[in-house]
Amino acid sequence: MDAFSRNIITASLVLFALFLIGVAIKSRSKSDNLRSYAVGSITFTPLSVALALAASLTSAATFIINPGFISLYGLSAYLAFGVVMPLAIFVALAFLIKRFRKYGVNVGSLSIADWLGKRYNSKFLQILFGFLSILLVTFIVLICVGITKVVAKALDANEIYVLITVVAIVFGYIMLGGANAMVYTNSLQAVIMIVVAGIMLTSGAEQLFAGEGSDMFSQLAAIDPDLVKPFNEKSPLFRDFFEVVVCNAIIGIAIVCQPHILTKSLLLKKDEQVNRFLIYSVLILILFFSVVFTGFYARLHFPDLTMNGEALQMDGIISAYVVSKFSVYVSILLIIGLIAAGLSTLEGLIQSIPTTITNDLILPLLGSERADRSAITINRWVAVGIAVMAVLLSVDQLRSPNLSVGIFAQNGVYAFFSAAFVPVLFGIFTKTQNKWLAIISSLIAVGTHFSIYYFELTPYMKGVDVKNPAVASALALILSTLVGLVIYLVKPAKSTVKVNKDKPVTAF
Repeated sequence: MDAFSRNIITASLVLFALFLIGVAIKSRSKSDNLRSYAVGSITFTPLSVALALAASLTSAATFIINPGFISLYGLSAYLAFGVVMPLAIFVALAFLIKRFRKYGVNVGSLSIADWLGKRYNSKFLQILFGFLSILLVTFIVLICVGITKVVAKALDANEIYVLITVVAIVFGYIMLGGANAMVYTNSLQAVIMIVVAGIMLTSGAEQLFAGEGSDMFSQLAAIDPDLVKPFNEKSPLFRDFFEVVVCNAIIGIAIVCQPHILTKSLLLKKDEQVNRFLIYSVLILILFFSVVFTGFYARLHFPDLTMNGEALQMDGIISAYVVSKFSVYVSILLIIGLIAAGLSTLEGLIQSIPTTITNDLILPLLGSERADRSAITINRWVAVGIAVMAVLLSVDQLRSPNLSVGIFAQNGVYAFFSAAFVPVLFGIFTKTQNKWLAIISSLIAVGTHFSIYYFELTPYMKGVDVKNPAVASALALILSTLVGLVIYLVKPAKSTVKVNKDKPVTAF
């Protein structure tokens, strides 16, 4: 890309950044306490919240990183990330959102940790998940790396400088505006992502419907026969039915238990809006999850996975595809769309993780309630600390990833929602007050996940350079669910759940 094109792209990105900062400043006056910062202080429509949810669920992983897996490993990766996991997510949304909202609204929860602490009347559980939320920083790293790859490739700029600029801008405007800024910007980003998804999905359509022998899958098979097999034995992540289907189905259900997903339902002020919100969300998500199909187009564009004689890293395949495939003006739109895909989830994480650490870890450990303005100050200092941590970890992933930053992020994120799944599931669908069910199952999930991954406890982990976090997480989820079920059956449920001594809340 020539200097003139890079200048146009630079100017466009600057204007986009200024717009996002302007939105944050506009909404700042509405975020004057920790609750309004966390869940918003104004009324949003079901469509705007659905756009925000869809944008949060389909981040840089879906638009930038996961298509790279499809480019490398073909149909098996597509079945995992483009079919099985989305279907599981849709089912989980339908079953979990309404029940979580019902209890979340009743007790005024600001986060998953806050919700669990109140649901089981356990300060320890709240603090535990306040601490475990630090694991979600790995997802921030994935998105920062993804956005950095796109911008650095488009501008031919130093990745480290781009990374620092991205982190400073995004953390800055979210710290200004909180949930109000997040929903405004998420909605805008989702609209851009819809346009970008359409362009990317049609960018290789002529190959998909070509004549027999020259269609897309025939060409892929000519490059590597394993690219068109439902299970790719040569891959580290998609070797058999268990890895492709079972693991991704379990994880797709559990992934909805992340704080920046379930808490979106609290932005709706009326219960009758929830059904429309869910319908809008699923329709938009179907389009967004389909974008991983672009990985097939990219592999045909780079059959030997090189560009200008240089080998492409997996995380940079889609960035290279966009820059080399499209004209400069279409590239600008696609680049902004890919950035928007990353920012949408990044904003949710930047808003939710510091809030969780502040509200559920720091303030409880201090042993006293802090005024709203004091809590907001602590929250913003926590956000600064997370920004620094994100930069340091992202630099390491840019320089020496283990195949992909996606593996690093999955290991942390999957561990978190493995821990959250059983407490949230039983908290939503049963009347149990047994805090030990939640605590023990969470600790078992985390311990099982990291033990399997780092001690190579299954055949899937032994003798491989790239380990599959999905296997560790799926087994952790199965074991912790069984343990939780045993504890639940041993100690029958009670009829009410006490949020505190003065305010009992009837269970579902």
